[in-house]
Amino acid sequence: MNVGIIGGSDGLGKTLIYYFRDEFDVYITGRDHKKGRAVAEEMNVNYIESNAGLANISDMLVISVPIQHTCDVIREVAPFMKEGSVMVDVTSVKEGPSKTMAEVLPDSIEYIPTHPIFGPRTTRLDNQVIVLTPDAKGKWYSKVYEYLKGKNMRIIETTAEKHDFMMSIVQVLTHFSFISTASAIEKLKVDISETEDYESPIYNLMIDMIARIVSQNPYLTYNIQSMNTNGPKVRNTFAEAVIELRDAINNKDDEKFMDIAINATKHMGDITNALGRSDKAIGSLNYEYGILFKSIGKEVGLKHIYSGKIHTGILESVDGKSAVLKKGSKTEKLRIANIRILLDDELYQWKIENEDKKTESISCIFSKNVHVETIQKTVMNLGNIIDVKLIDAYNGPQIDEDSISLTFEVTALSKADIENVKNLFTGFGGIIR
Repeated sequence: MNVGIIGGSDGLGKTLIYYFRDEFDVYITGRDHKKGRAVAEEMNVNYIESNAGLANISDMLVISVPIQHTCDVIREVAPFMKEGSVMVDVTSVKEGPSKTMAEVLPDSIEYIPTHPIFGPRTTRLDNQVIVLTPDAKGKWYSKVYEYLKGKNMRIIETTAEKHDFMMSIVQVLTHFSFISTASAIEKLKVDISETEDYESPIYNLMIDMIARIVSQNPYLTYNIQSMNTNGPKVRNTFAEAVIELRDAINNKDDEKFMDIAINATKHMGDITNALGRSDKAIGSLNYEYGILFKSIGKEVGLKHIYSGKIHTGILESVDGKSAVLKKGSKTEKLRIANIRILLDDELYQWKIENEDKKTESISCIFSKNVHVETIQKTVMNLGNIIDVKLIDAYNGPQIDEDSISLTFEVTALSKADIENVKNLFTGFGGIIR
């Protein structure tokens, strides 16, 4: 099946390539053809310069362009859609694209307005939320639904109108309040790094969430604000709530403040679950820091959660933000927020797959009644041993009658690991030949 992605060279469109390329023939377009061709080559998919040409060959056409251009692109490619194909858009506002697709697409073309509620930094689909707002459910709808279900996604089916109202709370209100908070901090000329000396875990999480939102493409966040028809009411209500709270405090009206706070708390729903989730987030951060601190001076593997790259070495130090690794003469400083420490088994497996291995034959004289399998099992229990094989047993003139010379081929991750095997043999009463 051909999957076409208009806007596949950037943002979510580029992220979708990762999910589709192993199962489908993927074709992309982009505004910058040079960049688009480079992305296509890098990700081993196909590049087409024409949106219309892409529409003409695609069984599924995904529209992944900025919100303000989505309806125009739908109109542009509608006449060129392949008969029996399906159009999908992935914008965070659904009313406009839904109405446009209904207006310009013929009956032979199915359309499924969708909103993946995750961003380009998401590395896995399982447990991610995706909203479907179909006007009708044709043959493609069940295929798409089952595909998403098979990826273990959380699927919400609703109308475009309800979606946009809910997103006015989930996105418009939260983005507006977070950006307002960040703007207030900037206006107060506060150095965020200085506040870290005083920060609580909750403050730390809040600042991280605010930073995540304000670091997004400002054109995207502006269009989420401006193109949701519920936006004006939501922003005005927020502004009124801020002023009401400010006036209650400035006027020393404690009863008014208590009334606002209590009503707001009651309306927040399941507070117990909220406390549990936030406690879990804080606990996870503290646990991770604890593991890192206990690993100082030891060999560790640190996986970058976005690039997937594994960094190995001796963990020299850990501070509030960074972990310092040393490998030979090379030192690396990694942001703790972007890494995950590998479990011992994960690090061992990575080293087996990626690092050079050492193999050496070791001949050792043992007592004639030595148990070979016990020796082999004990060797395999040593760290960083990949394999041990008995390749020769000798009891010639040079060997005492009550002794035997055994030669083992040992494969390990380093020369030092092989030396540990020799020490083990002598511990068994053996004599290295």
